[in-house]
Amino acid sequence: MIAHLKGLLASTGLDHAVVDVGGVGYLFGASTRTLAALGPVGEAVTVHTEMLVAEDFIRLVGFASAGERDWFRLLTGVQGVGARVALAILSALDGAELHRAIATQDKAMVARANGVGPKLAERIVRELKDKTGTIAGGTAFGGVGGAAIAATPAGGLAADAISALASLGFKPAEASTAVAAAESELGDGATLDALVRLALRKAAK
Repeated sequence: MIAHLKGLLASTGLDHAVVDVGGVGYLFGASTRTLAALGPVGEAVTVHTEMLVAEDFIRLVGFASAGERDWFRLLTGVQGVGARVALAILSALDGAELHRAIATQDKAMVARANGVGPKLAERIVRELKDKTGTIAGGTAFGGVGGAAIAATPAGGLAADAISALASLGFKPAEASTAVAAAESELGDGATLDALVRLALRKAAK
């Protein structure tokens, strides 16, 4: 099992990249978000990977962070979601958006990804509702080689608020749903304190 690659970025394509590790070039598929985070060719990078093995192929998929890889694993666990569709979803939605879409059962948001129809989107949000926990923390995916993909302020606050509710004994799905509802009501200018207080009231209902 190849868990990560650390070397020099040799080349990038529309849906893949190659990292040179000690003179060996490893080609891996990736989301557009990961490809954007890799930086210029020739720079040092560290990429988290997932090895896909079937009877007729062995394939590597690369990720900007362990959190994005965890999302990939969850998504591909849903019937009808293969590696290509999972990467399309991770290209269309960052961690905060995906976490929020599942917490609020917003299938239309997931259906924005190429190759994801309404029925598949509905299955994804339904099957993953109780499985996301605090995966990716509700924030945007991490960085590669020290270059972070910036999270939106709202996503960071949502992650902190979800963690706060979880520490008080609420289940991850309950906390995510309550925080998403509170965030929607308060808007982008909400403070963490206000977000947690409103989310607590909603979760307690």
